[in-house]
Amino acid sequence: MRNQGTGSWPARRARMTPERVALSYLGHDRTYRDLRDRTYRLASALSGLDVRRGDRVAFLGANQPSMVETFFAAGLLGAVFVPLNTRLATPELRYILEDADAKLLVRGEGRDGAGLPGEHIPPDAYDDLLGSGSPEPVDEPVGQDDVCLIMYTSGTTGRPKGAMLTHGNLTWNTVNLLVDVPFAHDEVTLVSAPLFHIAALAQTLIPTVLKGGRVVLEPSFDVERTFDLIASERVTVMFGVPSMFGFLARSPRWAGADLSSLRHLLCGGAPVPEPLIRTYQERGLTFLQGYGMTETAPGALFLGAEHSIDKAGTAGVPCFFSDVRLVTPDGSAAGPGEPGEVYVQGPNVMPGYWGRPEESAKVLSPDGWFRSGDVGVADEDGYVRISDRLNDVIISGGENVYPAEVESVLYGHEAVAECAVIGVPDDRWGEVGKALVVTRPGAKADPAELLAYLDGRLARFKIPKSLELVPELPKNAAGKLLKAPLRTLYGGSDDGLHPRR
Repeated sequence: MRNQGTGSWPARRARMTPERVALSYLGHDRTYRDLRDRTYRLASALSGLDVRRGDRVAFLGANQPSMVETFFAAGLLGAVFVPLNTRLATPELRYILEDADAKLLVRGEGRDGAGLPGEHIPPDAYDDLLGSGSPEPVDEPVGQDDVCLIMYTSGTTGRPKGAMLTHGNLTWNTVNLLVDVPFAHDEVTLVSAPLFHIAALAQTLIPTVLKGGRVVLEPSFDVERTFDLIASERVTVMFGVPSMFGFLARSPRWAGADLSSLRHLLCGGAPVPEPLIRTYQERGLTFLQGYGMTETAPGALFLGAEHSIDKAGTAGVPCFFSDVRLVTPDGSAAGPGEPGEVYVQGPNVMPGYWGRPEESAKVLSPDGWFRSGDVGVADEDGYVRISDRLNDVIISGGENVYPAEVESVLYGHEAVAECAVIGVPDDRWGEVGKALVVTRPGAKADPAELLAYLDGRLARFKIPKSLELVPELPKNAAGKLLKAPLRTLYGGSDDGLHPRR
């Protein structure tokens, strides 16, 4: 095959195990032969719509077979897959589609395209489109350095940036994962975390396809259905963010649930609370946790099963083909017990942000080291604990929420003179946003009204859980907002009602 990218993986797997089930979705199975043939047909149909090498093909929808097929079909053509977060508001989606200059938008079941630019393939036209394509093999020359997907991450400036990930980035991330996690050919992997996030795509779907396992694809995470599927499908692998595993552990079904088939529980997206780790260990289950980000495809650090107890709370050591170093503010290496910014280097590190050379240069050194903006502390054995975040990002239920983005929308309300958003602890989501607002003189606005203003302008998971009107915000002599005092004054847990997520 001339195609060395991930788009060729269904065909490579089909020539080895064509009759093995690749995808199970809502009671329907598709073999690897089916997956190969359908991605060939879709690639052919997309080519007929003038999709060419390097063109961006976006997908909007929950986890479903058409999303998986679009990902692989784009890779067959050398096109670039752009998965869209279904939780984003229409203005946010429009910005990403325009920024990526998407050639085509494929919409999944239940998705309305109102207000979104460009040519669309609506869900009721997908099967006809696929049927119009040829089943003949598609074998474009695609290399490891070619861009495979652009995954948008919110930025501290308030505008999302598209992290470009190459076929090589995803391949090497898969190798790193398989070094640490002994995926077998008979794995049954439950994928209920959204595939528009890098962890679900690169840590579960892609490695399972490479090994020839079965992916049980779910549109979304549901506690009751998760317990049912683990028992009925004999699920062996599951990825989730800590809040998902927390929901399971707090369920009345937890104590009596049949979890005997589970082999590997992959957890990431946010620090895992040690009490949660112990809860699973009491059931004989081990968290395989690590640390990474979209820009590293995503694995950078990994904590193996053999150290899940004695090094609990750390994110582990660098993945096999990745290097991590901790750097102090003066540029020197941080010693054991000394905080330092996490730098990552390796074949899994992105080449840069789409269309943003200046932003790329800020985080990527000439020799390929990526500056994460996170602070870590290593122990004497080299196990790294992620201790803080330089960029103030709030991780709520595994979703990254950037205060500057929320603040920029709040400033659009006529009553808001100044505002700041900080993270506060939350029993359910790990961390949520709290907005602090100074109103304009004479303006009248209550917290509920200001939170309601954000609904529809931001994804609901980005909307702060609470909002408090304050007389002033602390600043330094240069007039720069100081968030540290705000965290001290207002950073305790908050038990207010959360807007619908």
